[in-house]
Amino acid sequence: MAKVHDFQEVAKHNNRDDCWLVISGKVYNVTPFLDDHPGGDEVLLAATEKDATDDFEDVGHSDSAREMMEKYHIGEIDSSSVPAKRKYTPPQQAVRSPEDTGSAAKILQFLVPMLILGIAFAFRYFSKKEE
Repeated sequence: MAKVHDFQEVAKHNNRDDCWLVISGKVYNVTPFLDDHPGGDEVLLAATEKDATDDFEDVGHSDSAREMMEKYHIGEIDSSSVPAKRKYTPPQQAVRSPEDTGSAAKILQFLVPMLILGIAFAFRYFSKKEE
């Protein structure tokens, strides 16, 4: 029978010298594979301390890669100890009302387009006189 590991225990194995991953409810000690992983050791280290199933599946590993995993399998994860996935919530942005805009900004919003328009007319007027 495979050993059942607590998630907190597995999460402690999160560095180059000792790297364990949780994928599809199984625990893998991938430490010896870090140097050989085609994506580099950073990819594996970034998948520690969490359920890496989605990370693994998103890459689309080959059947041979899935077979290779078996030699690193060291047990099962206690599913009750895995923390629930937190849904991503984007940071709240401050809502600005038109009243928050300062009077200087309101003046600039009017003057800058007028200045550009004035320069365009002046350029056109003076370029026609020279012809």
